[in-house]
Amino acid sequence: MDTIAPKTPATLPFAAWQSMAPQDAAREVHRRIAALPAALHSAALAWLRPEQELAEQLELSVPTQPLHGIPYLLKDLYDLAGVPTQAGSTFLDQARGRPTHDGAIVGRLRQLGAACAGKTHLVEFAAGLFGDNAHYGDCPHPFFPDRLSGGSSSGSAALVAAGVTPLAIGSDTGGSVRLPAAFCGLFGFRLTPGDDFIRDAMPLSPTMDTAGWFTANAGDMLTTWRALVAGRANRPDEPARPEDSPYPMPGKLRGCYLPAATFGIPFDPGTATACDRAAATFAPAADQSTTAALLASWQEAIEAYSTTALSDANRIHRDWLAPYHEHYEPGIWQRFTDGGHYTRDQLAKAAMSIASVRVAWRQFFADRDFLVLPCAPFPALRKADCTPEARKKILTLTTPASLGGLPVLTIPVPLLSGLTAGLQIILPAADSRVVPWVLNR
Repeated sequence: MDTIAPKTPATLPFAAWQSMAPQDAAREVHRRIAALPAALHSAALAWLRPEQELAEQLELSVPTQPLHGIPYLLKDLYDLAGVPTQAGSTFLDQARGRPTHDGAIVGRLRQLGAACAGKTHLVEFAAGLFGDNAHYGDCPHPFFPDRLSGGSSSGSAALVAAGVTPLAIGSDTGGSVRLPAAFCGLFGFRLTPGDDFIRDAMPLSPTMDTAGWFTANAGDMLTTWRALVAGRANRPDEPARPEDSPYPMPGKLRGCYLPAATFGIPFDPGTATACDRAAATFAPAADQSTTAALLASWQEAIEAYSTTALSDANRIHRDWLAPYHEHYEPGIWQRFTDGGHYTRDQLAKAAMSIASVRVAWRQFFADRDFLVLPCAPFPALRKADCTPEARKKILTLTTPASLGGLPVLTIPVPLLSGLTAGLQIILPAADSRVVPWVLNR
């Protein structure tokens, strides 16, 4: 039977935080951090800005800024001037020094009126999906502490779910926003590789790394999306009035979903039922030819993902693997080391698989606007269930968007058990009008 954690403070929407005086908001963040269970505190929080300093940061915002007065948490692979970036390790600051400049996403959030309240732990170097970390502790689910939060953006997701701040920044390579959002019952958004917001972060795989973020409710996600995405796109972001049809979408947007049974992997029955039911509220199931074309292009997706990500990681860590060998988590050290052993033919095969996936996506989006997939075939897992087989099942669902370099909106799906699942709304562009349509429903 699941163990339910002591009640954490309720999540507050953006408007509630914005109604507080800066000193009160800073005090509230610290109060909520102090109320965390010890295991969650140590596994999720990497650094906390002093209360008075946070109040001063919040005082700099003005009501005309879209994110004014919002405290947020930052995954510790983004730089914050003067604060060590460890990326879930114990040695990164020694290897590359302490940052002297803020990362691009920090600077942009400051321009929008938000203030960084602290940094969050993650799976070491973002190389994992479950939320485990040998150095700082495995990150527990904030309401089911015998289960993990999901990762690699574990601390960011867990602390938004626990109500510490209403917004947290994560990253997503193979599902590291999508999975913890689903496990923790949050809304998540993943951008695209090479975006300004991820380019200066500590990389895992520059080929597929993306920036992203979490909120506890749809309205706050929409506000953040408008500020960080639509605000840069210089195009309308208000949804049109839905038409009277079985699947009403603004401007006759067209989408479909792939049912859980499509993927050929075992699903938890409750998760399959809930995800299919939720997906059907947005679009019809994909037709047979569309399903066949997508699945055919995804056959080698996991192998291509692993080959590409680990080869990238080896190039990034090559000069550190020997001198810092004892400081790496052994499994991650081995995987990063093995990433240097792929042959030219293996790398070429992976590149061809990625190209095939991207062609299939272009063909899909030629006459459709979104695709809905489950995030995972089960809710948050216990540590004993975080196996290579479970990872493969997750990647079956997440790697298609990763290889496609596509943005994804994640929405939570409640389960009868009190746990949560999630849906991926896969988009052709981050500024798609599908986003406000989904979030306004």
